[in-house]
Amino acid sequence: MPVQRTIVTKTNTGALTGPVGIIRLLAVLFTCVAFSLVAHKQAWWQRAGDWCMFSWCFCFAVTLLVLGVEFAGLQTRMPVSWKNFPITFAMYAVLMCLSASIIYPLYFLESRRGELRDYQIAATTFSCLATVAYICEVSMTRAKPGEVTGYMATVPGLLKVVETFVACVIFVFISDPPSYDRHDALKYCLSVYCICFILSVVVIILCVGECTGWLPIAFNKFLSAYALLAVLLYASAVIIWPIFQFDRKNGGTPNRPSYCNNRNRDLCAWDKLLAIAILTAVNLIVYIMDLVYSARLIFIQV
Repeated sequence: MPVQRTIVTKTNTGALTGPVGIIRLLAVLFTCVAFSLVAHKQAWWQRAGDWCMFSWCFCFAVTLLVLGVEFAGLQTRMPVSWKNFPITFAMYAVLMCLSASIIYPLYFLESRRGELRDYQIAATTFSCLATVAYICEVSMTRAKPGEVTGYMATVPGLLKVVETFVACVIFVFISDPPSYDRHDALKYCLSVYCICFILSVVVIILCVGECTGWLPIAFNKFLSAYALLAVLLYASAVIIWPIFQFDRKNGGTPNRPSYCNNRNRDLCAWDKLLAIAILTAVNLIVYIMDLVYSARLIFIQV
């Protein structure tokens, strides 16, 4: 008689019923409601609206993927490190939903009362709830003191996510309109943003792909050297950018032009220059924190 083989698939119901699973289910619900409300009324347009819709849809889809993988127990079969991937995505989801929660009402909330305004307020509310849900997930899944886990679950790993996200926002502002081609010093600032962004992305990819062993030097030493380089580069950019954008002696504009008052909800070119200066300072602070934590990793291991 032929032998019949029965394949048994074990499911992990705890992935859905546990505290983290419940938070993820709520995040799926909140992001789904947010983009559904906006799509129902077609209440988005231009790049700002596209970003909000992309953020909600992307977070919804990837959270469903994470839930499905953990429910089916397929973590070991995934081509990424499951100790690093979910926490990395959750941190990006925090920043994406937070940005959508700020951008959407700022650009699209109707001043007149009506059904459309109610839908927009509801979408913004659910976007904020999704942000809170992802913050809770990051808080629950990040590395605890003494816990052995993936690098991305540690404070330096989460800071890498913040560094890349802030750099992406800088790229958006600096390219529309191009504000770096007037002087070589401004091109240097752009190169600083690009170099540090690329290196941070490389670190994230190495961790999520479990490829840190490919480096010719110890991973923790590479992190410290890179963090120190980034601090020095950003420290120079935080000085150079304002000098050549806001100092009249170097062709800058120190005061906000009057035409910026007529831009309604859009940012004028001068506002974007100021935003870049602020975000450069923010990223410098983040890199300093990253350097401190990375140096501690070396001293602890030594």
